[in-house]
Amino acid sequence: MAATGKRGARGLLRTFLLLLGVSGLCSVASGTRRGAGSLDHRAHSHRHPGHKSSHRHHHRLGKLGQVLHRSKRGWVWNQFFVIEEYTGPDPVLVGRLHSDVDLGDGNIKYILSGEGAGTIFVIDDNTGNIHATKTLDREEQAQYTLTAQAVARDTNKPLEPPSEFIVKVQDINDNPPEFLHGPYYASVPEMSNVGTSVMQVTATDADDPTYGNSARLVYSILQGQPYFSVEPQTGIIRTALPNMDREARQEYDVVIQAKDMGGHMGGLSGTTEVKISLTDVNDNPPKFPQSVYPMSVSEDRVPGEEVGRLKAKDPDLGDNGLVTYSLLDGDGMGVFELSTDSETREAVIKLKKHVDYETKRMYTLKVEGSNPHIDSRFMSWGPYKDEATIKISVEDADEPPVFVAPSYTFEVEENAPEGTTVGRVHAKDTDVANNPVRYMIPRYTDVEQFFNINSEDGLITTTRPMDRETQPWHNISVSATEIGGHHQDTKVRVNIKIKDMNDNVPEFANNNEVLMCDTVAPARLIETVRAVDKDEMAHRQHFTFSLAPEVAHNNNFSLKDNRDSTASIYVLRKGFSRLTQDVYFLPIEINDNGLPPLSSTNTLTIRVCSCDSRDTILSCNVEPYVLPAGLSTGALIAILACIVILLAIVVLFVALRRQKKEPLIVFEEEDIRENIITYDDEGGGEEDTEAFDIATLQNPDGANGFLPRKDMKPELQCSLRPGMGHPAPNSVDVDDFIKTRIAEADSDPTAPPYDSIQIYGYEGRGSLAGSLSSLESVTTESDLDYDYLQSWGPRFRKLADLYGTKDSPFFDADEAEDS
Repeated sequence: MAATGKRGARGLLRTFLLLLGVSGLCSVASGTRRGAGSLDHRAHSHRHPGHKSSHRHHHRLGKLGQVLHRSKRGWVWNQFFVIEEYTGPDPVLVGRLHSDVDLGDGNIKYILSGEGAGTIFVIDDNTGNIHATKTLDREEQAQYTLTAQAVARDTNKPLEPPSEFIVKVQDINDNPPEFLHGPYYASVPEMSNVGTSVMQVTATDADDPTYGNSARLVYSILQGQPYFSVEPQTGIIRTALPNMDREARQEYDVVIQAKDMGGHMGGLSGTTEVKISLTDVNDNPPKFPQSVYPMSVSEDRVPGEEVGRLKAKDPDLGDNGLVTYSLLDGDGMGVFELSTDSETREAVIKLKKHVDYETKRMYTLKVEGSNPHIDSRFMSWGPYKDEATIKISVEDADEPPVFVAPSYTFEVEENAPEGTTVGRVHAKDTDVANNPVRYMIPRYTDVEQFFNINSEDGLITTTRPMDRETQPWHNISVSATEIGGHHQDTKVRVNIKIKDMNDNVPEFANNNEVLMCDTVAPARLIETVRAVDKDEMAHRQHFTFSLAPEVAHNNNFSLKDNRDSTASIYVLRKGFSRLTQDVYFLPIEINDNGLPPLSSTNTLTIRVCSCDSRDTILSCNVEPYVLPAGLSTGALIAILACIVILLAIVVLFVALRRQKKEPLIVFEEEDIRENIITYDDEGGGEEDTEAFDIATLQNPDGANGFLPRKDMKPELQCSLRPGMGHPAPNSVDVDDFIKTRIAEADSDPTAPPYDSIQIYGYEGRGSLAGSLSSLESVTTESDLDYDYLQSWGPRFRKLADLYGTKDSPFFDADEAEDS
């Protein structure tokens, strides 16, 4: 197998001729060899062109027994072909490998390696036949590269170098065309010319475009005629019908087919759907559905309220269907206005001014609707506008009365008497019924009720005299209400001015004191006085000044009227002394020029002050000259206050002393038992088991709620009751004693209201102990002298006061204990 040159060529040709002679099925390509080896490749080439002619040619040579050389034949021996999609029962013979060193004795083994070797392609290691064991698909892999080699069977040593060859899969038409991006969506303006390009669709075919017509496609339209067409070779879709109207039909479903094999019978095909929409153009003018629109408005509507709406229809879309409205003509141009609703695109008619049923009952307007965006291509289809007429009728409404004037201004004199006429207001019912009107003044506008109004004729009068200086203007409202109907009312403003009368006297503009130096020179101007008047005199106001008659000839001051509503005060002499007189009062008479003229006397106060050499006021106080000791007014007031406080303390002390010595209740000296304040329930001895509370018996008025005051002495002092000075201590007739005291208590209006008085007039019998009470000591002529208590000190002063004098014949045990 390693032979080269002529020997290799003769061996290959000899092998080739042998194979042709045996089977007549294989063809060998001779010519250039890819190496020095002599390995022959025999391909199964039943499709190869020129196969039959070469077979006949070699057969003819075999008959003659002569070896002839072929000329002009360029076989490529290293390419084999196998048809795709073979589905036969036996493996497909791809080709045969044979080496010229193969003597047929089985010592040579053929080995195959490369793509698909052993799986797709298998080789008979004895004969060198290559078979395809699986169905091949060119669209998956178009060719396979393999390597063949002849080796010694026993040693596996190469007998020739490896030889590489290619097995190509031969295509058949087994793939239909496909539209990879379908379905498609396209758009084209409506009213487009015939032949306007819509879009291009492209299909693909997986078959081999270089072999036969398997991948040559032709396009056609299956659905969408007569509106659209498609170019067979390019797949461009175009319009086929003129004046396609979007308003008539907007969308079209077009089906495009792509067929291979050049569109001939037997070719495979694929389809796709194309949805084509017509886009809008402004090819339709606006149109009002009606030529006349009736509307109505009530006369009580206010400006700005809506009256009605209308809309022109335009089937175009977006800006193409936009309509603007305007008023062209009509007698209601100044009464109504037009606007456009931005959402609904309607023309809105609104009231611009008030309408009156009694004045005008019908208005006419002409409105136009037009397209602002016009397509120049369709100008001849115009005009792109339309007109309509609006008839607006005014409806009658029950309106409130209307005042003749929008407001009223009246004048009334100041201080005019009650019932003075101010003015008259007038309102009328503008409705056809012309109902009467009732007038009234809402009290919230005239709280103090200065005015009245006649409810029938609207005459306004005063209820009291007016004072301009208190309130120069009165602003009230008058209400007019229709009698009958819906009782609607309306109001009007009434301004009432109070005319001024000269009823206020003039007075000083200010009442400040005039300060004058005590060293002032004669004929010196010390003050210029001015006057004011509450009356309204305006620029005509003028005042004259003069001294009051009682001081007209005084020697101190003079007055000069400046004839400009001011007056000057001059000094007539010198030598004013603050010690002699520090304040001067100068009465001045002021007259106005009112009608009637009024005058008043005002007093100018002039105070003399001490000044330095430059007439600078140092002091205007008079106290340093009044008190030679040099005490000021403040010091004097402080001294007086101290004296008053001391006197008050002394008086208070004396009063308290007297209050302690004199009891609040006047007691009778003889009735000692009535003056005892219970401080202990001592009892009356062993046989005394019960004390007698005779407070109620002594003062029957206390039981009825009347208790004489303890801090007030009775006006009538009763004489000592008989028998009170010497009670019988050893009397056993207690019943008589009690009855006697009851009678005396009932007849004594000055009896004090004690809560509980324990009477121990009888202390019982059989007691071995003597009496502990000192009550009976007052009934005996005791010769004890208690004056020595005065020397015992302040603690016994109270007892000395009680027993040292006979003015106090009783003993207060509580005070004794306190002392």
